[in-house]
Amino acid sequence: MIRTPASGGDFGRLRTEFSLPESFGPEVLAEAEAAVLSARPEGREDATDLPFVTIDPPGAKDLDQAMVVERTPSGFRVHYAIADLAAFVPPGGALDHEARRRGQTLYLPDGNVPLHPTVLSEGAASLLPGEIRAAVLWTIDVDAAGEPVATRVRRALVRSTEQLDYESVQASLDAGRPHPSVEALPELGRLRRELAVRRGAVELQLPEQEISGDPDGGWALARRPRTSVDAWNAEISLLTGMAAAQIMIEARVGVLRTLPPPEPDAVEWLRRSASVVGVAWPAGLGVSEFLSSLDPGQPSSMAIFADTTRLLRGAGYTSFDGSLPALTTHAGIGGAYAHVTAPIRRLVDRFGTEVCLAVTAGQEVPAWVREALAEVPVQMSASDGLAARVERACIDQVEAWVLAERVGREFTAVVLRAEETRAEILVEDPPVMAKCTGEKFPEGERIGVRLTAVDVDKRKVSFERV
Repeated sequence: MIRTPASGGDFGRLRTEFSLPESFGPEVLAEAEAAVLSARPEGREDATDLPFVTIDPPGAKDLDQAMVVERTPSGFRVHYAIADLAAFVPPGGALDHEARRRGQTLYLPDGNVPLHPTVLSEGAASLLPGEIRAAVLWTIDVDAAGEPVATRVRRALVRSTEQLDYESVQASLDAGRPHPSVEALPELGRLRRELAVRRGAVELQLPEQEISGDPDGGWALARRPRTSVDAWNAEISLLTGMAAAQIMIEARVGVLRTLPPPEPDAVEWLRRSASVVGVAWPAGLGVSEFLSSLDPGQPSSMAIFADTTRLLRGAGYTSFDGSLPALTTHAGIGGAYAHVTAPIRRLVDRFGTEVCLAVTAGQEVPAWVREALAEVPVQMSASDGLAARVERACIDQVEAWVLAERVGREFTAVVLRAEETRAEILVEDPPVMAKCTGEKFPEGERIGVRLTAVDVDKRKVSFERV
């Protein structure tokens, strides 16, 4: 890990550049406060006896999900409680309008730009430990092979017993002292991962860059460690999202997360990449099986994963009402999938959840939901694009701050993609992705590079091959 100087800047200029809102309007805040005061628990199932836990990054306050994973005589039962935002957001009101305008929470190192006012996102709607909360409770029965056999969804009252984080859960599992609520998570998580590979799911395992605050006032840049718990926790969310998609497809109304199958030339390009870096791709082995066999820590694997992004182009949201769209699946997941598990942080989840609640209760989907379905994909596409640009700009800015005083120094880097006189590289320490000039770059191998220039204002760094 390498840190910026204590004088490392803030992200105010970046917030201005992207016109990020600084606060909520008074009418939005007033409506949120009123929603908290008027919330009523009547008509909800009491599930406060279930020992829910949350698993989130340390210090997180906007807690969307809480889980209990149990073994049963025939497999597993997953209780998955999701924050019930519809209980606090009146359709057509100021709060609803502002959420549709924002689309999702944006995360910056010096503080987020929330989708909902913090009185909801970090307060009354968040599944904070020890608090009774309104939730949408999914109960999914899974057989011994990891396949879902029954799904139930309804409104409930829940209480999280403890707020956990990925590393502490991993440490407790490694030590043989898991929390009882997630003791069965590794077994179910592994089964679901195996099924994902058989479905043809594609998972990118490029190193993730992580920014954190420095005690001296600067910023630290490091690789984010990815534990097995990360993957297993994600599988519970995917299981729920796939169950939601099936409910919507059978009812012929809803909104799905979709991704078209990769073009044949993209797969051939990936095979070429594997050949270039010297990694054998056995005949008859599918893309998912091949990728799952790679060691993410190896330079050759990093280069292959960098090229795998070509397979995952064209993701979006597809809404429908009355007849099914031409595309109902997500190629990266290997099946139909919908977003319903993060309504505090993502707009579309609130609408998808309401569809599932109505359909499973044998009721009509609310008119306000049906009316919104046509607009939600456009709103989410815009916010996804903004979120990606903001995230990249934050990382670029910290990279520039971190390297500003190191011009002329040499580093070790992995070549991810190579052209004739340029390459995309991953500097290993600090973890920086950048362009590098030179010749005859060996893809999937380590090389020496020299930092030639840093432009802090433009968030640009330049390297040359040594």
